[in-house]
Amino acid sequence: MTSNRSDITDEDIGMRAFQIRKAKAVERALDRLRQGIRDSWSMFTQRDLSDLGWIVGELWAYEKRADWEDLHFSKLSAEDVVGIIGMARTLREDPHNTVETLERVGDIIRAKSV
Repeated sequence: MTSNRSDITDEDIGMRAFQIRKAKAVERALDRLRQGIRDSWSMFTQRDLSDLGWIVGELWAYEKRADWEDLHFSKLSAEDVVGIIGMARTLREDPHNTVETLERVGDIIRAKSV
């Protein structure tokens, strides 16, 4: 039996690998964030966490890898997270300012990463 995978292209494999790396990066970032804000984590709803995960993933795709590695999510406060979630919701409703919004989110995290 020959394994003919002509229906799966190199591009498909590359896109899937990208999505897997992105999901793992988001999972690590949210885990560090949860550890950093500890008890405050429980105040966030599933929708909040979904929006937060989405924008963290968008930020991962936008940032240079070296810059991403310098972001310390564990240093964020619950108030920072509330602000980031608000930006995520605004961006989802009106994606016209994507770069500006991602820069602002990155700036919030960078300010705490020092």
